[in-house]
Amino acid sequence: MNLTLTRRGDYVVRSALALARAYPSGRPRKIREVVAEMAVPPTFASQILADLVRAELATSRAGKAGGYRLVRDPRDISLLEVVEAGEGPLRPERCALGDGPCRWDAVCPLHETWSSATAAFRSSLAATSLADLAASDEGLETGTRSAPADSHRAGGHAVAVDQTVPVARSAAALLDRLHRLEPRLAAAVAAAYAEVLPAAGGWRPGEGDTAVVLAAEPKAATGTLTWECVSEAEDGESRFEGTVEVTPLGAGRSELRGHGRLRPPSHPGEAPDRLAESLLRAVLCHLAHLAGARAGSTTRSPAG
Repeated sequence: MNLTLTRRGDYVVRSALALARAYPSGRPRKIREVVAEMAVPPTFASQILADLVRAELATSRAGKAGGYRLVRDPRDISLLEVVEAGEGPLRPERCALGDGPCRWDAVCPLHETWSSATAAFRSSLAATSLADLAASDEGLETGTRSAPADSHRAGGHAVAVDQTVPVARSAAALLDRLHRLEPRLAAAVAAAYAEVLPAAGGWRPGEGDTAVVLAAEPKAATGTLTWECVSEAEDGESRFEGTVEVTPLGAGRSELRGHGRLRPPSHPGEAPDRLAESLLRAVLCHLAHLAGARAGSTTRSPAG
């Protein structure tokens, strides 16, 4: 048993939140909608949603009007059910002080305390509904609910950023290349951080946390863009969640735009908003380069 979610558990909870948001409308959510709303990697999304179906928390239907939908009202689904759909039973499988199951001929002194703590943990999750979690998520998103004092958000709060990069390639050609770039986004992110933070080496994308999802809607001009970078120097983490879009400018030119919230790393001597803008702008330039396009001078948009 671990007190943090695995990557799979994380995505299962995010997907359940997306379905909870859609529940009042009665409309099923498509895989691409869950991917875009919750930054679930498209390569794993069907597996993650299948976990909710296997746990009998969601149902799926094929076809144009199909998709995924919760089988019960979010108020009647506990967070414990959702977490266990992704993590399996939240019970210790081994003795707290040993390397195997508890044996009555050698019960460890931690057995009763550990069992009580596990039961309390499960009870707390069971007492929280998926509707409660969705309401909290909405409050944090809209700013009507403040972050907890013991929040694990490293590097300060996220900054709203909006950057554009003119590109010497048509929108259609740029989109075609960007649709294939997800496996290589990590290289663009790493190069951008090394460029903007040359003295703070060791920044690298977190494994499994980097994604550019432009194929969520075939040939769409807009898609989700997410990444997370961690530092070998233990300077915290830096994360971006937002969108990337391509706008035609005519005559074989287009514009690559990134918009969202970026949590910049701590960096003495530079304001967080300026650092966030520089990082997003650098990532867009490196994306353009990976797509085989030449990026022009960038336009800075004020953070808001």
